This record gives sequence, structure tokens and C-alpha cells, in this order.
Amino acid sequence: MSTKGKILVVDDDRLVLATLTHGLAQAGYEVIDADNGDDAILLAREHRPELALLDIRMEGMSGFDVAAYLREYLQVPFMFLSAFADEATVAKVKELGAVAYLVKPLDIHQIVPAVEAAFAKRGERAPAAPRANPSDQALLEQVVPLAVGVLMHRYSLSRQEALARLQKLADSEGRPLQDSAQRLIEAVELLALPGR
Repeated sequence: MSTKGKILVVDDDRLVLATLTHGLAQAGYEVIDADNGDDAILLAREHRPELALLDIRMEGMSGFDVAAYLREYLQVPFMFLSAFADEATVAKVKELGAVAYLVKPLDIHQIVPAVEAAFAKRGERAPAAPRANPSDQALLEQVVPLAVGVLMHRYSLSRQEALARLQKLADSEGRPLQDSAQRLIEAVELLALPGR
């Protein structure tokens, strides 16, 4: 049976891991799962996934550690799943170049479209482009999910509510969605500066 693609899923919460693995397999993906960072890296080296879904805070190696390894050594794109959307976390997600940032609690019906979008973007990218230095276009593609994640966390909104709020903000400012998302992220980063 052919699959839509190979995904590595990493989460130290076994229930979340089982839910994600089952949901993505049902959606037609080949799933490799790990409940810690060390296993994740070994499995990634062995199976060469096309995308990784990483929990951020885990015992031992964090999702950030795994992401840095995947980017530097295997050129595997990744997205983060996290219950945290504080300024430092958001800044680190951006710095590492994640293709998406999804804030828990998550529904598999929210994750599958994000995964499908990441696979679609992957096909559009020039294969020679280095992962460590994403193009401006790749950064633009990241700012909307990042801004949505921040709004979800700040205002306890669902993904749809946060996206609607961002769209309303963009409409009220007469700006494209990505411009408003970028302004929101810049405001968050400004607030995170020391001495404020």
C-alpha cells in the first residue's frame, strides 16, 4: 500500500503519541513514533522521514534539540506540538525554522491539514535550498501559523477562532493576513526584550 509520506512523531505523553500515530496512519501516512528525543534521532537516521512532529518539552533531549539535529544533519522539515506559547518558545521555534507550530490541546482533525500543508510546501521548495536558512517566502509561510499559535495561547482560543481573529485584524488594518501576522510576532518579540 502506498502512503502519502513518512512522518516521525515524537511525544513523551503516550496517550498523545498513540492518538497522533493512529490519526495520521488513518489519514494515509506511514508513521514512525518515539517517546523521547534520543530514540527520535536514531529512528530518523534509520528511516529518513519526510516530516517530523515534535513535542517541545520532554525528559532528556527536548524537541528543540531533536529539531536542530534533523535540520543540520538530515535536512528533515519539522513542526512543533506544544502546550506552551510563551515569547521565548515562539522565538526559538522561529529561529529553528519550523514549518508549523501547533498549540495543544490538539485535535487530530487540526493536525492532518497542517501536515498536508507541510507536505505540499515541501513539494514546492527547490531541493537545493538549505534548511538552515529559509527563504523569505518560507518565513512568510511560517508567520501565520506562529501568530495563530500565539493568539490561541494568549486568549485560550481554538485554532479556528484564533485564525478568525487574525483575519479580522488584517481586514480592519487593510493588510494581507501575512503582514498582520508578522506585525503580531514582532510585537511579541518586542515585549520579550530584556528591560521591558
